[in-house]
Amino acid sequence: MTTATLSPAPIATASLESVGLDPDRLATLDRLIERHTSENRYPGAQYAVARYGKLVRVATFGDARVDPSAVSADDQTLWLMFSQTKVIVTAALWQLVEAGELRFTDRIADHIPEFEANGKGDITLFQVITHQGGFPNAEVPEEAWEDHDLLRKAVCDFSLEWTPGSKVHYHGTAAHWVAAALIEAVTGADFRNHVREELLRPIGLENEIFVGVSEEADNRCADIHHLEENEAYIGGQRIARSSRNTRAWRAAGVPGAGGYGTARGIASFYQMLLAGGVLNGNRVLSPRAIQYATRNHTGDRVDENMGMPMHRGIGPHVRGFTPTIRGLGTIASPTTFGHGGAGTSYSWGDPESGMSFTYLSNCMSPEPWHSIRLDKVSNIVHASIVEG
Repeated sequence: MTTATLSPAPIATASLESVGLDPDRLATLDRLIERHTSENRYPGAQYAVARYGKLVRVATFGDARVDPSAVSADDQTLWLMFSQTKVIVTAALWQLVEAGELRFTDRIADHIPEFEANGKGDITLFQVITHQGGFPNAEVPEEAWEDHDLLRKAVCDFSLEWTPGSKVHYHGTAAHWVAAALIEAVTGADFRNHVREELLRPIGLENEIFVGVSEEADNRCADIHHLEENEAYIGGQRIARSSRNTRAWRAAGVPGAGGYGTARGIASFYQMLLAGGVLNGNRVLSPRAIQYATRNHTGDRVDENMGMPMHRGIGPHVRGFTPTIRGLGTIASPTTFGHGGAGTSYSWGDPESGMSFTYLSNCMSPEPWHSIRLDKVSNIVHASIVEG
């Protein structure tokens, strides 16, 4: 494990004790992650804890890359965020709502008229971003990653699988490709540039979180891996590199699944949300917009993809009061909000405690191990709050 930060932290730092956190509790988390890496569950991992506007813990474990030779991870390593990217991209939509450029109740077709094709004319932005749009399995071709006229055409060609608003069903990437096309239609800018310049740069996180990794930052990216099954390997599994480890994937900034970030950067972003939209003295969002977006808008309706209520907000989801929840931690306060990344990671902010937390790893782990692991990890962190 490494704990030394190689470049200045994106926000002020402090000790765990000074913000009322128990170092011994977090040492338990270190041991858990060290056990995971020793068991070859994933090559590397990183987590960060922040509270009251201060970064109080960054810990990095293992390797960013293992093929053709091992490269150790460090605190500047960029990890694939997978669906954690959704919260970053939707925050850019919140900004446009604040500016009067959009309303959550707007139809997508109000801004992209061709979107009404295939019976989609009445679908609202609210329905799309709360996973009620009706096209969860729609896909955008790789050719549209850099051809944004083709991207607009691709999302307009999406076909409905069920009546919008009739179900809550997680849209893996489709909803946020629509969000990206909407940002471009309203602003006239590439959605990746808009997110960087209007959301991340003003708060000093443009080198910590990327929706579209720059060429200069590409060598900081950890490879993403998956588990292969083979009886010849110990436990019947081995870690293999994913096909996503390409310059094209990293540059694309797939808006629902392709962002990259450091744990300290993402935990700092959630500190901004907990602080009502301000970080490093600069405001990018209003308290009211954040409060609305992090509200439970789907109640206890079951997300049919997840098999449980997910309490969807507009971007993140919320802990709520159900017995179980994915990733946020069973013992989290009911208003804790955040999002995970496929088989790898979770980030959350807790308005009740003022704490934010990011956990990242670089191997897509199978269920149910993945969700059990995340619940343990988050519960340890919630349990470290001993004051305030």
